[in-house]
Amino acid sequence: MADLKTFYLPDLGEGLPDATVVEWHVKVGDSIKLDAPLCSMETAKAIVDVPSPYTGKVTKLHGAPGDVIETGAALAEFEPDPNAKQRAEAESTGHHHGPRKSVGSPAPDNSRKVVASDEGGEVAVKGVDREDEGTVVGAMVSGNTVHVEQAASVGGVKAVPAVRALAKKLKVDLTRVAPSGADGVVTLKDVKNAAANGSAPLLPSPSGRGAGGEGTAEARRYASPEPSSALRAPSPEGRREDQRGPVSLAGKSVRTAPPSQQASGQPEQLKGVRRNMARVMADAHAQVVPTTLVDDADLHAWIGKQDITARLIRAIVAACKSVPALNAWFDGKNLSRTQHPHVDIGIAVDTDDGLFVPALRNADVLDAAGVRAAIKRLRAQVEDRSIPSSELSGHTISLSNFGMFAGRYATPVVVPPTVAIVGAGKLSHDVVAVIGGIEVHRRMPISLTFDHRAATGGEAARFLKALLDDLAQPN
Repeated sequence: MADLKTFYLPDLGEGLPDATVVEWHVKVGDSIKLDAPLCSMETAKAIVDVPSPYTGKVTKLHGAPGDVIETGAALAEFEPDPNAKQRAEAESTGHHHGPRKSVGSPAPDNSRKVVASDEGGEVAVKGVDREDEGTVVGAMVSGNTVHVEQAASVGGVKAVPAVRALAKKLKVDLTRVAPSGADGVVTLKDVKNAAANGSAPLLPSPSGRGAGGEGTAEARRYASPEPSSALRAPSPEGRREDQRGPVSLAGKSVRTAPPSQQASGQPEQLKGVRRNMARVMADAHAQVVPTTLVDDADLHAWIGKQDITARLIRAIVAACKSVPALNAWFDGKNLSRTQHPHVDIGIAVDTDDGLFVPALRNADVLDAAGVRAAIKRLRAQVEDRSIPSSELSGHTISLSNFGMFAGRYATPVVVPPTVAIVGAGKLSHDVVAVIGGIEVHRRMPISLTFDHRAATGGEAARFLKALLDDLAQPN
């Protein structure tokens, strides 16, 4: 009997608990070589090609495009070629083919574990005893849960978020792409082929948004149903709910269905960036003791047109040098604080897929032109999902320039281990009192949220003052 090997999803970066299958590069029965691309997986930070751990034949694939696979769960099964050279046990790639190692407390008994499917019922799970951890980056504790999910259908097109992002980037109309994936799912390869042969160019549409005018179709899909005609029981005064008409006295539509009527929206499992964002925000909320100070930066003295983001970066650097306590990391478990001599600023970048926070490295030594070039590079890498995961961590303080959209003041979330985040609101022209009368000054609302476990109110106030003073400078 052939010696079958199971490959378990490795940790694709910094302890991420799961990843989403974007596209399989092989099918059952195919032969594959060691380190050849097996599949593409979407994590919270990037789309990663997972290499094959064996040379041999693929006997089983776990999950379809759009499925969320937990780190440590079975990803694929192989029949290794006995005549081909396989990776050695001791190689530094971390592939491990020995008995499972115990890490921490014993794992629970999974003999009665059940995996639920989207259609209801159970999916049979084989025995949990296994020989192969199959990791790419080292030994790990692994589980057997596979969350079976289908690619979201939007505008009549089934595709995972990564495929939609690629279609948007390549200006491909998903509604005109012939799907090759299982159950009519559009794959990355389909989008790339359509972009190469020009068979599905994105046409401008005044009513749609995104590829294929999905906004209009989405609106039709989620349109509210006709109000229920069911009647509620008469009230003690003898009045009945059905006495309410569909139109108010002002001639506007009113809701006549009972408040308990079920909504028509379709629940969708969070994946990739949004999934990780939900975890990070919940973790920050549970750990940090946030406090926010707000004030307005007076920009009246500015001479000529200036790069607002570059000025904000410079002001944060000046404040960090003045009050290093907020340019720091805090370890809540050990109650220790690490102040940093350099300033790496996490820049919040909002995308359709979720929130990214790339790090602007060594902001304390960059001039305005260097800041602008670095931010442009980071934004481009975020948009095409090519940014290295190393650039999405390790910042020492954060900036959220939400005012470019709307809003004056905010309470931005401090994400551990950082201690502070600066929020810049929408610029305005305000009437201010000056000696001898009043003037209209251009001002920028500033919000400073900090972890009160790591910094005092006085330190935060002095930091904010130093930031405002630098922004008030003419150049």
